Amino acid sequence: MANIIITGASRGIGFELVKLFAADGHHILALSRNENPVRDLALENVSTFSCDISKHADLKKVATFIQNWKTVDVLINNAGKLLNKPFLETEAVEFEEVYKVNVFGLANITKLVLPKMPKNGHVLSISSMGGVQGSVKFPGLSAYSSSKAAIITLTELWAEEFKETGPSFNVLALGAIQTEMLEEAFPGYLAPISALNMASYIKDFSLNGNALYNGKLLQVSSTTP
Repeated sequence: MANIIITGASRGIGFELVKLFAADGHHILALSRNENPVRDLALENVSTFSCDISKHADLKKVATFIQNWKTVDVLINNAGKLLNKPFLETEAVEFEEVYKVNVFGLANITKLVLPKMPKNGHVLSISSMGGVQGSVKFPGLSAYSSSKAAIITLTELWAEEFKETGPSFNVLALGAIQTEMLEEAFPGYLAPISALNMASYIKDFSLNGNALYNGKLLQVSSTTP
């Protein structure tokens, strides 16, 4: 059984991932600012505590926890912060807060976990179609979509830097999934894919996709947005 870290685990895709991995007997560290949804599941092979990946003090808690694991086999960078606001109305601090989670927080927890990962480990980051060059873009998402573009480039860079030692790095650019975040970005829009549907795909890819892919962006979308 694998040791797996999932960020953004309190709702949506991350929450569904926790349940799916746990059902298969894997050991999971589920991280989010609100640990209560995962804690309430009371799953024996799931550990959780409140963790904001943009805060160094919280990342220290992660470092302490994984000392008890021989390896971290899979890291799923799922946590994300959304801002849906016209660019000219966006304050600098708001733009920065999105990047603190989506880019710097993601980079910091990846850096923290990498020394515990084996050559055949897998760092899988969740981006968005909004971050893919040439894709359809939407007003109000300057901070969010540009931060998701940064994740794609980071993945390519890390795959090159660690190509001899591992682990593998891949990124999935997701289209519209019926989650709370989608409702915040596109109020009233109904997506054709549920959080559970997408979590099932991500679960399988995180465990097996690195056998065929490294440093790759996969666009996982059937609709626009």
